[in-house]
Amino acid sequence: MARLIHWAAALATALLVVALAQPALAAKTVLNVGMAAIDAGRLDPHLSATTPDKALFNWMFNGLVRMKQGTMNPDPALMEGDLAESWKSSPDGKQWTFNLRKGVQCHHGYGEFTADDVVYSLARSADPKRSAFSSDFKDFDKVEAVDKYTVRITLKNQVPSLLGLLINYQGGNMVCKKAAEEMGEKFTQKPIGTGPFMFGEYKSKESVTLLANPQYFRGKPKLEKIVYRYILSDASRDLAFTSGEIDLTYGKQDQTWVDRMKKEKDTIVDVFDPGELSVLYLNVEKPPLNDIRVRQAIAHAIDRNQIWQFKGKDTARPAQSIVPIGYLGHSADVPLLPHDPEKAKALLKEAGYPNGLTIKIIHTNLPGMLSMMEVTQAQLRKVGITLDMEVVEHATYHANIRKDMSPIVHYSAARFPVADVYLTQFYHSRSIVGTPTAVTNFSHCNDADAEIDAARVEPDVAKQKALWKTAQQKLMAKVCGIPVYEQPQIWARRATLDFGFPLKGSLSLGPVVDENTRFTQ
Repeated sequence: MARLIHWAAALATALLVVALAQPALAAKTVLNVGMAAIDAGRLDPHLSATTPDKALFNWMFNGLVRMKQGTMNPDPALMEGDLAESWKSSPDGKQWTFNLRKGVQCHHGYGEFTADDVVYSLARSADPKRSAFSSDFKDFDKVEAVDKYTVRITLKNQVPSLLGLLINYQGGNMVCKKAAEEMGEKFTQKPIGTGPFMFGEYKSKESVTLLANPQYFRGKPKLEKIVYRYILSDASRDLAFTSGEIDLTYGKQDQTWVDRMKKEKDTIVDVFDPGELSVLYLNVEKPPLNDIRVRQAIAHAIDRNQIWQFKGKDTARPAQSIVPIGYLGHSADVPLLPHDPEKAKALLKEAGYPNGLTIKIIHTNLPGMLSMMEVTQAQLRKVGITLDMEVVEHATYHANIRKDMSPIVHYSAARFPVADVYLTQFYHSRSIVGTPTAVTNFSHCNDADAEIDAARVEPDVAKQKALWKTAQQKLMAKVCGIPVYEQPQIWARRATLDFGFPLKGSLSLGPVVDENTRFTQ
């Protein structure tokens, strides 16, 4: 018996020595992400405005400046340098000079990023043939390379949100000139930037793979690879997450989903800004919506509080205006029509539709947006308005609404948090879809052009805010758009996935993943 005990003790000691001699289990370095989409849109940061693409662009591209990681504060004093190390403006705010970092390398061997790339990128962003955001840059007069590492931007008029146009978001994403010129239209198949991750592979309706950029100027990322998988079904995406196939997942935007996922073992649910403002844009030029009484009837039929409760009291908020809450220039002092079904019926009768009417529209199959529209559809039915919805894939939806194919457009969006950007893109005549400078003015309204333009060049902050307020009042009085609710971003992740900073906000509508993001085990 003593001999047996001695043998067992010796064996345990030997096993302990072997265990101590083994290297510690390495933390995983591949991040698997699940996105609620059937496929990628156009993998070009200046052309795509779809939610599923924005997070990818954020991981691949830099701007001249950026907001502090994990935040979205528009205060210029809090902006950080990105590709630019420093910058200054003239006293009148019409000339800006940016000093670039030296030695920044473009992905896949396309050479050093220099002032010529900035000039090219901003010219591309301002070109309506190559950019969905060209109207943002209408006040740019000249962009010049002073020398290899210095860029000078001259404006026609002062732009209150200039730095917001130069962050790594939409038209502010910097591309590499040599790559874009060589590839032409094929640039969407292999986008080239300077960010912490670079394009690796695209599999149609399956995934996009990004690889760590070993030459990233802030240091090689701790993750080796990101596999961005397209899983449209909420149930399939949830199963992939709970089974361990994916580590980071786009959340279903309702309270039940958040409550359920919070109960999952070793799971963190991130709810962060911006709140995407969900608006029904009504085309004021198309019958029957060219009659303001019909537009008012639709507005009175919508119950914001019911939709808010449906979306989730802790994860959504009723909208107050056509400019999102928290944006510089937002005003709640606007003619927001209350829920009043009887008033809606009376307006329809007065407009010549005593028995109601049917409106055929196009809508996306993106689950969070579609579920909200189905509730809206039921509310409108109660007052005699039938929405005949043709549901299409999300990228197709974006293409069709930009062709002016739907008289009512449901659009959820977040922009740089200054009223000017939102008002210009959604309500200025220059942004009307179907025009050479089209952006996202689906309503065809132009009633506040004068106020929007005046606010852009108004140096007095109080007067500027007053102009933005008047613009909101005019547009809402005409019922150009019906603001419904605001919903922040909702994602779930493994508790072992550390972004490297507290996640409070991200304009890319997805978590920021950079060189510091890692798995702790």
